[in-house]
Amino acid sequence: MGRACSRAGCRRLANKTLTYIYSDSTAVLGPLATFAEPHAYDLCDEHSARMSAPQGWTVIKQEVNESATGPSDDDLMAIADAVREVGMRESSEESPVSIPHPTQEIGRRGHLRAIPN
Repeated sequence: MGRACSRAGCRRLANKTLTYIYSDSTAVLGPLATFAEPHAYDLCDEHSARMSAPQGWTVIKQEVNESATGPSDDDLMAIADAVREVGMRESSEESPVSIPHPTQEIGRRGHLRAIPN
């Protein structure tokens, strides 16, 4: 059983998630999120089709690509290249390993500590 539409009085199953990015004045309507988020709205087909954003806002609608299942070849090659790059790095033996010196506490309050500069 799936999640219900967030619109009041609607009992249909949700299949899209609407998220607002207030700092960018953007509304993003995409596939149903894996988990229910408190600041996102799950919408059914009817309500996602009639969705509108405040005037002057950008609306981004992400469509689900049914044929794409799993990572693409480009994704797998990027991961392989990143792993290969890390494996090829040689640790610099010239730079000494720094050993952190214990700091002297001036005061303590709960989990916070005051230390000198």
